[in-house]
Amino acid sequence: MAYYRRVGEVPRTRHTRLRNPDGGLYYEELMGEEGFSSDSSLLYHRGVPSAIVDARVWELPDQARTPNAPLRPRHLRLHGLFDAEWKNADVVTGRRLVLGNDDVRISYVAAGAASELYRNGVGDECVYVEAGRGTVQTVFGVLEVGQGDYVVLPRATTHRWVPEGDEPLRAYVIEANGHIAPPRRYLSRYGQFLEHAPYCERDLRGPAEPLLVEGSDVGVLTKHRGPGPGGLAGTRHTFARHPFDVVGWDGCLYPFVFNVADFQPITGRVHQPPPVHQVLEGTNFVVCNFVPRKVDYHPESIPVPYYHSNVDSDEVMFYCGGDYEARKGSGIGPGSVSLHPGGHAHGPQPRAYEASVGVHFFDELAVMVDTFRPLELGEGGLAAEEPGYAWSWAGRGPER
Repeated sequence: MAYYRRVGEVPRTRHTRLRNPDGGLYYEELMGEEGFSSDSSLLYHRGVPSAIVDARVWELPDQARTPNAPLRPRHLRLHGLFDAEWKNADVVTGRRLVLGNDDVRISYVAAGAASELYRNGVGDECVYVEAGRGTVQTVFGVLEVGQGDYVVLPRATTHRWVPEGDEPLRAYVIEANGHIAPPRRYLSRYGQFLEHAPYCERDLRGPAEPLLVEGSDVGVLTKHRGPGPGGLAGTRHTFARHPFDVVGWDGCLYPFVFNVADFQPITGRVHQPPPVHQVLEGTNFVVCNFVPRKVDYHPESIPVPYYHSNVDSDEVMFYCGGDYEARKGSGIGPGSVSLHPGGHAHGPQPRAYEASVGVHFFDELAVMVDTFRPLELGEGGLAAEEPGYAWSWAGRGPER
């Protein structure tokens, strides 16, 4: 984010002395991307941020992946992955891998317990809150989160998830192997949102004040590159001082929240292509959302999507509200994920195609991830599959 924020106490000039009430120095930490050549922030700690007293192996949740072979569309029901055990699950260790490749991993979790402190040292995370509410405590401060929020957490941001209330916090987790940001075409050459962008700086919520937590010998779970499945590994570090001891920070790199209800949909006389629905981008993938909106107003328009072949990408749609017009008759509903792989034509269910003629408004909510390398199924995806979806356009399956 090239949108500057300043929170708490910082010195007038960067890399200069900032003293505590006892006369000692606060410790300045630069958190930056791309080797001092991109966005960064300066954080001022009461203690030395690199002081660790222990490091042990942390066994990650299952990261194994299975190829989508034979190649076919798939329907996954994510709500069935968590029953009563959600009360003891947390957003970090409870997530189950649904789909992934070497650029991005998509997981799902229903959680009722607070997580341990956690940082992803592999890439940024974008967490869509399907339902529930809570707080995300971070080294930058606190974020209040609830239904419909995208929570974007830069790589190596130490944080923890704390669900609130009597219902599970349902989270759809998109983990990059790089960075996640607003699409470049929405931004000026200096980073300001342009007039044609479907959201702007006013819609973003960031931490408002330091958290200032004290403590010693504090554990932090770190996901990092390693020899495990997917090239990942985990370590539990023990820090001499609590990482949330930051008295102030400023810069353009920080976690932020954007609510899907603040997205301004772009419509036209005839059906508009998926890029008009884009909200974020990462390396070799994009994130789009389909929100309630007026639809095509040409007198001969067909409002549902035309049939299309994703020759360069796999398409993953997470259905999280409303009634998705193009999937009527397929059994898809809230909590469903559809995977339409590259090389296979797909589109609306046959009965939905004709039924959409004359419709003026779609009441639907979905998060879409398009990837430019093939996706494989994680253990959660395999466990959640609803068989028979691939044959739903034809109305019959293979004869055995």
